[in-house]
Amino acid sequence: MTFRWLCGVLRVRGKTDLLLVLLFAAGFAALPVFALLPSLWGFAAASAVTYAVDEVLHTRAPAFVRRLAALQLTRTMRFAVRTVMLLALADRMGAPDAVLVAALAVFSVHFGLVIMYTAVHHAIRRRRTLPVVVRNLDMSGAGIPQSPPALLYRRFLRKLLHLDLPAHAGLLAALAAGAWQPSGIGFALTAGLTVAAVAALLGQLRRARRMPPDAEVIAELNRQLAGYRPEVALYFSFASVSRDFMYQVNMWIETLEQLDRRPLIILRERASFRYLGRTSIPVVCLPKADDVAQLELPELRVVLYPGNAGKNVHMLRVAEAKHVFIGHGDSDKLASSNRVSKVYDEIWVAGRAGRDRYQRVRHAISDSAIVEVGRPQLSSIRLHADHVPGPVPTVLYAPTWEGWSDDDCHTSLIPMGVALVEKLLTENVRVLYKPHPLTGKRSRVAAEADRAVRELLRADNERRDARDAQEAEAATAAARPRLAEIETRLGELSGRLAGDDAQQLRDARLPVRDGETEWHELRTEWHRLFWESRGPVRHQVILKQLPTLYECFDQADMLVSDVSSVVADFVGSLKPYVLTNANDLPDEDFRAAYTTAGGAYLLDRDCTRLPEILRSVREPAHDPMAPERRILKEYLLGPDRPTSRERFNTAVNALAEKAAAEQAERLGEGEQQRVVVGA
Repeated sequence: MTFRWLCGVLRVRGKTDLLLVLLFAAGFAALPVFALLPSLWGFAAASAVTYAVDEVLHTRAPAFVRRLAALQLTRTMRFAVRTVMLLALADRMGAPDAVLVAALAVFSVHFGLVIMYTAVHHAIRRRRTLPVVVRNLDMSGAGIPQSPPALLYRRFLRKLLHLDLPAHAGLLAALAAGAWQPSGIGFALTAGLTVAAVAALLGQLRRARRMPPDAEVIAELNRQLAGYRPEVALYFSFASVSRDFMYQVNMWIETLEQLDRRPLIILRERASFRYLGRTSIPVVCLPKADDVAQLELPELRVVLYPGNAGKNVHMLRVAEAKHVFIGHGDSDKLASSNRVSKVYDEIWVAGRAGRDRYQRVRHAISDSAIVEVGRPQLSSIRLHADHVPGPVPTVLYAPTWEGWSDDDCHTSLIPMGVALVEKLLTENVRVLYKPHPLTGKRSRVAAEADRAVRELLRADNERRDARDAQEAEAATAAARPRLAEIETRLGELSGRLAGDDAQQLRDARLPVRDGETEWHELRTEWHRLFWESRGPVRHQVILKQLPTLYECFDQADMLVSDVSSVVADFVGSLKPYVLTNANDLPDEDFRAAYTTAGGAYLLDRDCTRLPEILRSVREPAHDPMAPERRILKEYLLGPDRPTSRERFNTAVNALAEKAAAEQAERLGEGEQQRVVVGA
């Protein structure tokens, strides 16, 4: 418990990271001790440790580094502390006044030039910040200059501060030798290199002044869109965009690519591009509402919204298009029956359950405005009849997060998550633990429960037969290089561009489909290799984008989850699933409150029902909820034929034709009025 608490406070994961943090702290604590003793070699060793570990922690434990910055122990401050301690050491060892004055002057000039470099860098970055970021459109006509070299532009502070190394090494060498020429060489190198870096960046500032005005960039974007003529747009905004939220867009990409009509993706936050999946669809990001208003989309007929956000109003103003809320999953949560949905022309739901959900809440949403389109994302999920069980049952535990408020908190992690996993481990099952990406963002208690669950699974893996554990670790290690190689190639095929926003805009090109087959083949190979190397019995904690949620569905014999869209999607597999009833409501009341409970086994807070529930996996003939799941699947997700992709495409076409007809009617009426006025 103390170990987990300490890791939580320091924002690190695992013993290795904690050891590095302790080594980092010991190194800095030793600097003043060795400086005052004085101990030259002790100081040199401690200084080397602080340099090296500081760099490693930036990669391995960025959360710890951010915690240091919040405490004002920034990278610059740490470099300054090291410098002051070095000067104290030199003074204690009797360095001449001339050397001390020179050292103080050089280090002062160095830090002053770092400040100047930072100011110039910010000036370049401001000039290179354009009103739009684009993918899959040729913006070469905008005349955007090349970005500064990465050596000067990227991670500049880390590189510039490290230019103090020659001065540090030179002074330490001089103290060791008792001769002061090495310090002079080191001082000259530090000062000269820093001045050269500032001069080089000033040259880049002149180039940045040739950036085109914002109006010209928007005009070029409109010219490209005029050539493409988008008819359908997916519009997405979120206040704090990260990979945690971009799944709401990525889940719809493949569906959009298969539409009959030309799609466009419109994003509102620059960070969105970092986590956007591979797509051949043109994508534009416009952070400012004024720039969204300047978009010229005369043939746009349908706008799709996967989330409710305040910035949606900037697109809802387009009267010529029809606006549709499609959501990012069908569930019994408030988001799937929100009164805000009244602002849209239509609301598309998976099946009859979604329609009934909106009707029950009585938000005055017309029944004719609700269209059942299924869940196109589920087309690849393996059905229960095609699933091959492993040597032990595999249970996927996928709790939802704690919600924006306690009133909307459906997660089982806080009241029963740890106890549930403890009970599962006594039942000889394999656990796949995939928490919601936002778990622990609002609630510290949820974050602690999440860490406790991970620790339970890790410890249970270690308790397995030592030989099996060694073989599993060896298989995992053997697969790691190939998995990393595939991930690198997938990144190259993703369509993500390097450089700042301006460079991405400069490098944007028309979509190329050459790598599409390779992309799918590599993802298939990655998942096969991942699961084979992990073996069929060891628990797994799934936190990254790969393996995907739906791949976890295919591995699982049973799902344990909370009220969320994950449950509705899993129902599509027809496998047994469990809903957590943390408040121990009577079964009838729970099923009446939550539609997705219709085919579920309900698990009480103390998990006393768990052994009996697991019989449905161990003894398939003993699965009394199987008929209910078949009924519920059609109610939640609609019929199997026509497919949901066909139904979604049909809905887009029908609404686009309706929008076009209404616009033609408005134009006709306007023309008649002009004729009357002219007469």
